Amino acid sequence: MTIQEGELLWTPREAFAKSSQLASFMDWLRVHRQLDFTDYAALWQWSVDCLEDFWAAVWEYFEIESSTPHECVLKERTMPGAEWFPGARVNFAKHMLRKGRRGWPAIHHRSEIRPSATLNWEDLRDQVATLAEAMRRMGIRPGDRIVSTLPNTPEAVIALLATTAIGAVWSACSPDFGARSILDRFQQIEPRLLFAVDGYRFGGKDFDRRTDLARLVEGLPTLEHLVFLPDLDPAAPRPTLRPEPAVRLWSEVMAEQPLRYEDFRYEDVEFSHPLWILYSSGTTGLPKAITHSHGGMTLETHKVIAFHANQTPDSCLFFYTTTGWMMFNFMVMGLCQGGRIVLYDGNPLAPHVERLWQLAAEHRVTMFGASPTFVQMMIKAGVRPAKKYDLSALEGVLLGGSPATPETFAWFYREVKRDLWVTSQSGGTDVCSAFVGASPTLPVYAGEIQTRLLGVDAHALSDEGEPLTDGVGELVIRKPMPSMPLYFWGDADNRRYRDSYFDVYPGQWRHGDFFKVNQRGGCYIYGRSDSTLNRAGVRIGTAEIYRIVENVEGVQDSLVLNLDLPGGSFFMPMFVVPKPGFMLDEAMQSRITQALRMQGSPRHVPDRYVAIAAVPYTLTGKKLEVPVRKILLGAAPDKVASRDAMMNPASLQFFVDFAGEVRRMVEAGEQQR
Repeated sequence: MTIQEGELLWTPREAFAKSSQLASFMDWLRVHRQLDFTDYAALWQWSVDCLEDFWAAVWEYFEIESSTPHECVLKERTMPGAEWFPGARVNFAKHMLRKGRRGWPAIHHRSEIRPSATLNWEDLRDQVATLAEAMRRMGIRPGDRIVSTLPNTPEAVIALLATTAIGAVWSACSPDFGARSILDRFQQIEPRLLFAVDGYRFGGKDFDRRTDLARLVEGLPTLEHLVFLPDLDPAAPRPTLRPEPAVRLWSEVMAEQPLRYEDFRYEDVEFSHPLWILYSSGTTGLPKAITHSHGGMTLETHKVIAFHANQTPDSCLFFYTTTGWMMFNFMVMGLCQGGRIVLYDGNPLAPHVERLWQLAAEHRVTMFGASPTFVQMMIKAGVRPAKKYDLSALEGVLLGGSPATPETFAWFYREVKRDLWVTSQSGGTDVCSAFVGASPTLPVYAGEIQTRLLGVDAHALSDEGEPLTDGVGELVIRKPMPSMPLYFWGDADNRRYRDSYFDVYPGQWRHGDFFKVNQRGGCYIYGRSDSTLNRAGVRIGTAEIYRIVENVEGVQDSLVLNLDLPGGSFFMPMFVVPKPGFMLDEAMQSRITQALRMQGSPRHVPDRYVAIAAVPYTLTGKKLEVPVRKILLGAAPDKVASRDAMMNPASLQFFVDFAGEVRRMVEAGEQQR
């Protein structure tokens, strides 16, 4: 099936659009603010022009609870350093748990290890209260850092909410991270308590992490407490560690003094009090310890979960993730409207490639989430969910992690459901949300992100700093958002923070993505701007090349780079993973070249094709374009790429070896000018 970028694929039914959370907010604005917006575009424009009025309306509409009044909405529109809702005292966990209905399910959990389980709202709230009070008895105080290597289980959700309920600061890595990679993150923040697991199972294979746990404890001298969850082996003994923190089993902590939710006291903290610490991928040096605030994330959560994901008390949200990705935090955020979430711990293709669709049918998931990489696996495996599963409850699909192609969109309409709100989003760890994403009131066009989110003044800027329409430029946020980081933990003078986002356009956030907004407000992400291909002055996003190449017969995956070489020359190789049964022979190279010329331009055609066994990916499914480029230009691999943060670390070795060939080629003068 041939699909053109920008082709109309779906228009929301009138009843769906009018019953959406977004439409309800527009009705509320009409009644309470005398603001009548004809469409989403007008609402978005007001939300960024009248920034303070918009966020004040969000605060009132969702009845955000503060134990003290705020002085104003925003002191100054400065970045970095915007001060939101000074004087307010809030608690994130309180807002995530307040809407759940007694007797109704909150979390469905599936795992390769445990039997299926469901946690009701009253049990979730009581367990959060019990753990939070136990942490207080351990001496944990507001501002203390609490870290976790728990897998994607209810215990991880409970631990996050209990930590934030008492004003402590949460941070997590998934158990599949190596010890060195975890220490690179946790050593920066000096934690007092660690939640840890004995191991995990993935694809039917067991991974014992107790040796790594000993290394973590040894490398974290500030650690005073360890709460140990024997998940892989319930009979696993309590670990003996040196130096020895106070070690307790999860079951012991939870059984010691059970507490009812109604008897628990939340710790209300300043709006700008740190909530959690997320990390950049760590592919290019020490990961940045990105610190978000209680108030900022409470507001952003309500906005994005209700208006842009359209979650209600009757919704069921699923996104395949690990605890080391911000999408785990997003799943916890999904509780704020009182609906259900589904957690899955394990290989999404085990015991069969349709596992996640089986979960969606079993739990009547209304919003299904995964990465475009997962969808490509479905396409290649010939999976046809609609033929086998009852997906009648499914209303929407949320794609995140990397740019989604038109073919990805089309697959859902062909193989899952015709009446389906297929959405793609982009934003990420930096704001633990999205800049551009979904609206339930707008149509869906192939390969196109529906819109800029409310309160996000996102633009594509030219090199001169001018906004572009239908032109590709840098993704820049021109006004502050409450969920922008407070700071990077340990970055005392904010130098690293400023250099990361504000070095090119002072006072404006440059995100580092290649971006386009079209006439109707639809958005496109064309890959990282720091991996942008610059061919004779013409900038090309890698995502548009991948979209063309990976639809050529016989191509399974690809990686393209542009190497700027001494003397103003350049070299653009393309690395191709052929499908089983195919070779990167002259015929395949000719097919790729022809496709790139016809669908792109002569500048899209690489200087050389090279066959490889695998493209290097991060654990969240992003291609390591920048680290590989640096390796080919002579950088030491361990300086630019953290193998523990990779899905397939062995794949780097090819490029380490190929760097020698690049060096010989440069010496022989085989590059272009």
